[in-house]
Amino acid sequence: MATRRKRSSVEMGHDAFLDIVANLVGILIILVVVLGTRSQQVAQEIQARTEVSDEDLSHLATETTRTQAAQVASLQLEQQLAQIDTELLSRKHERAVLSDMLAVARDQWQQQQAELDQQRQAAVQLVSTRSSLENQLKQLQAESGALAAAETPVVAVEHLPTPMAKTVFGEELHFRLKDNRLSVVPVERLLELIREDFKRGLNGREGTTRSEVGPIQGYTAQYEMDRSRGAVSSGGRVGMATRIELVGLLIEPLREPYGQSIEKVLSGQSMLDVELAGRNPATTTITVWVYPDSFAGLRRLKEHLYARGFATAARPLPMDHPITGSPQGSRSAAQ
Repeated sequence: MATRRKRSSVEMGHDAFLDIVANLVGILIILVVVLGTRSQQVAQEIQARTEVSDEDLSHLATETTRTQAAQVASLQLEQQLAQIDTELLSRKHERAVLSDMLAVARDQWQQQQAELDQQRQAAVQLVSTRSSLENQLKQLQAESGALAAAETPVVAVEHLPTPMAKTVFGEELHFRLKDNRLSVVPVERLLELIREDFKRGLNGREGTTRSEVGPIQGYTAQYEMDRSRGAVSSGGRVGMATRIELVGLLIEPLREPYGQSIEKVLSGQSMLDVELAGRNPATTTITVWVYPDSFAGLRRLKEHLYARGFATAARPLPMDHPITGSPQGSRSAAQ
């Protein structure tokens, strides 16, 4: 009894498993059928969507042709624009060249116009000068005729006597005449200052000494002294001695122009009258260092001094050259 019951249990479990497998196979078959049907529908839908009609293909071909034609036209337009740009640059360059040529032509025209204006002005001036000269010529001819008809007058010429020049050995006063301005040159006082200055600087050293003294009455003196030692012959004896010699002297005022005008000097009560006061004309000579711009003033000064009895010695100097002196210089010659 027990064995029979066990067999029936196993058979029942096997049948249930087979039922389950059968059910699963059935479900799978149903799914496959459903999926196959669905796939066919989807394929049909896709095919329907992807199918293109002949009309659409013709339209697409037409549009493609138009697009290609538009691209060709666009390329042609681009080429034409490039040509236009090149031509435009060329025209701009030509315009710049023409502008430069126009500016040069305008400058030349203005220059020629200015030259013509100058020539016209010169021509007008020449005509005016010619007219003026013709008038002067007529006037001179008229005066010449009048003078020829008149009697010749006697002309009196004032002059200064010119005695023989003699070398100055007495008292000598120095003046400078430049720019028609007269000033006193204190030569003797400056030389005295040079002696004192050189004595103060003596230290037994040989050689050349340069220094400056002044100012005195507006003048300074730059000098150069040489001190050397050598053999000296005296009374038949030869011995060593120190020799001091003035090598060079330069005298100039502190400022320019300097001095009183010749008009004020000749008017009386000037520094010239102060310097000449109490001096004997027979033993005093006036030396005037004069520059080329004051020769006319020198003649007036000489007339004034001659009237007062003083002899005058003139020392001409080049312009802008100071008064100088040296051992090789000469003494003044008065007249």
